[in-house]
Amino acid sequence: MLITTTENIPGKTYEIIGEVFGLTTNSKNVVRNIGAGLKNIVGGEIKAYTEMQEESRELAIQRLKENAKKMGADAIVMMRFDSGSIGADMQSVAAYGTAVKFV
Repeated sequence: MLITTTENIPGKTYEIIGEVFGLTTNSKNVVRNIGAGLKNIVGGEIKAYTEMQEESRELAIQRLKENAKKMGADAIVMMRFDSGSIGADMQSVAAYGTAVKFV
């Protein structure tokens, strides 16, 4: 499944199928949350949360691809991410774009 952040795919003609999404909400365990809280006191990168964001992003992309495949798409154009926090320890990530079929 080709995924691009651009509007056009050079050399390809396609028809638009529709919007497609990949969503996930993740959280770390209590022990990692405590460690992150301590790190917040002294400053610096909180690696457990960075890892959680990377995992969330990858899962969102995987689900985006699966949903596009179910729609019969060959590619996804204009792919974007959106993210946000839910409470103090949960991260929500949405990958979205436009599913297209090559002609």
